[in-house]
Amino acid sequence: MSEASKGLKRVAFFDVDNTILRGSSLYFLGRGMYQRGFFSKRDISAFVLANLRYRLTGTENPDEIARVQNAACEFIKGHKVDEILAIGSEVYDEYVSPALWQGTIEIANEHLKNNEEVWLVTATPEALADLIAKRLGFTGALGTKAEAADGSYTGKMIGALLHGKEKARAIKELADRHGIDLAHSYAYSDSHHDIPLLEAVGNPRAINPDTLLQIRAIRDNWPIHDFRRARAIKAFFGPIAARIVAIATFVSPPKSRAKEK
Repeated sequence: MSEASKGLKRVAFFDVDNTILRGSSLYFLGRGMYQRGFFSKRDISAFVLANLRYRLTGTENPDEIARVQNAACEFIKGHKVDEILAIGSEVYDEYVSPALWQGTIEIANEHLKNNEEVWLVTATPEALADLIAKRLGFTGALGTKAEAADGSYTGKMIGALLHGKEKARAIKELADRHGIDLAHSYAYSDSHHDIPLLEAVGNPRAINPDTLLQIRAIRDNWPIHDFRRARAIKAFFGPIAARIVAIATFVSPPKSRAKEK
């Protein structure tokens, strides 16, 4: 392992959904709120449909991202901050903790043992991400900031949804504030949407990668950790197809990184 620049910290950044845990942290929160009578299934349908449509299309279309952003805002609008945090703690015990990828947690703990900070970077509301980080003993969390007034969420966001390029921007700002050496830091994700985040550090890693991220990781020799089970067909055919495409893209690399994103 290379020595970081003198006086600068080395950090490991982790995406949350499907990287730290199986599934969506915001879905778990919504499930807990629904079971406690905070709203009906119809109330969260817009959020679920927006996320489903986005995940199926897999596009970086600003309109699609805006739909997810607006749906996420409405999701917690009018609810008290303290109530959401209390539910979040219960949801962690009921749903998040059993869904953790232990392999990922072990990787994160190794970084902590090496005196390297561990930060979560996620589109999940920052309050929930921070709660997860604290329960896991991590350093901190960067998440989407939901506006609150008089102790309740307003349904508006502070800044942009922490997604795609916004994650890269966020860790660069954190690095400037806290003296972090990104060139010797690490980033872990399951999604090709997080390629800007992975490119922002010197040691990108893929965990449970989707097909496009797997192709990129194989092409550029990024280490891959896959903790999923019951995927015999993908385990056999996926790497073969990914390597074929990776070799093809390596032979004819894109003209600029901007197009890869």
